[in-house]
Amino acid sequence: MMARNNASGSPFDSLRRFLRDRFDLGEDSALQDEVVDNICRGVDFRGTNLWVLIFATFVASLGLNVNSTAVIIGAMLISPLMGPIMGMGLSVGINDFDLLKRSVRNFGFMVLVSILTSTLYFVVSPLSGAQSELLARTVPTTYDVLIAFFGGLAGIVAQSRRDRTSTVIPGVAIATALMPPLCTAGYGLATLQLNYFLGAFYLFFINTVFIAIATFVVVRFLKYRKKEFLDKGREARVRRSMLLIVLVTIVPSVVIGYRIVKRSFFETNAQRYVSNVFQFPKAKAIDFHTHFDSDSSSIEVFMIGEPVSKEAIESARLQMAGYGLSQAKLIVRQNGEDDHVDLVSLQSGYRELIAEKNRRIGELERKLSAYATDTLPSADIAREMRALVPSLREVSLSKTIRYGSSADTLVLCVVRTDGRLPAAERAKIETWLRARTRTDSLKLYIE
Repeated sequence: MMARNNASGSPFDSLRRFLRDRFDLGEDSALQDEVVDNICRGVDFRGTNLWVLIFATFVASLGLNVNSTAVIIGAMLISPLMGPIMGMGLSVGINDFDLLKRSVRNFGFMVLVSILTSTLYFVVSPLSGAQSELLARTVPTTYDVLIAFFGGLAGIVAQSRRDRTSTVIPGVAIATALMPPLCTAGYGLATLQLNYFLGAFYLFFINTVFIAIATFVVVRFLKYRKKEFLDKGREARVRRSMLLIVLVTIVPSVVIGYRIVKRSFFETNAQRYVSNVFQFPKAKAIDFHTHFDSDSSSIEVFMIGEPVSKEAIESARLQMAGYGLSQAKLIVRQNGEDDHVDLVSLQSGYRELIAEKNRRIGELERKLSAYATDTLPSADIAREMRALVPSLREVSLSKTIRYGSSADTLVLCVVRTDGRLPAAERAKIETWLRARTRTDSLKLYIE
């Protein structure tokens, strides 16, 4: 009977051993002292680290200014921003108050240098328009929170390995995108746009906190030993100080994160609501705007076509609860009301958009026509020449550019025949080719 019980339990034991073996983080882990020393070295910003930070900030600012994703990625790869942030998470995890103070001090210095550098760049830059890459760094989303947290987990796991030459840490630098929000904050200061500065710094703060939280979680999961104090009174004071710092940092982040999630849900539900409900036979919702606030959220829908009746609008309003929007206010803008959408301006905008598209289409058609005109019907000419000259074996025909006192287009024709062609036959072929290709700039070579 005991043998049967062991036999029945063995598959589960095997599965448990298999999973433990696969997910075990202890196999290639570095010693705690080695990991701590490595992270501590990245905390301080002086010398090489500081200059690399300044150069990376300039590169990222340039990338944001010219809207180049590749340049921004390059700046994130070379920026040393992760050091103090991981230092903060590690210090809380191992109860090291001195490391926490050092990390916070260097973190503040790092932020100040980055923002001043990017502000300086955007003050002197001749390009002042806000590109899409800049705009994307001003509004945090739920995805930014998740990316920062999971990126931080990957970063500290990679740091705790013996082999740190993998692509994980550079990948984390790209994924968590710490540098672009700082540069966008600098852009906001340089252009005196407070909303850009606050939005970008808000995003950077969220990323920072959740990377530090992820570092703390992994450090505790790996059971790193905590720093011990001989003076128990000092230990209690240090713990209280660290708890206060953590609460001051974490509580706003949790509130901010919760608000971001709520806004994300609201915007998603609003999009579904407008797409599904505002379907009328002779009217169409052409756009909608959302305003999220914990007390007074609203959805503003812009309609075009015949005016929708009050009954239909009221019916649409009653359906808001089914999309989780019962607390939101619905505003419908349509033609024929005092607060109607400005159709003249709207139509003018669409006309300009259509005119621009037509201009681009016309330009492309002209290029295509020029290309078609410039292309020789080589296959047709070769067949016709074989009919004209039976001894013809091969024909090569192409257009090229001849450079002299001025550039000129030249048609080049190389012909191979079975035997030597008489001069009269050669002249006949050349005359026919000039007529067929409609050009006098022709060179004929007969081999």
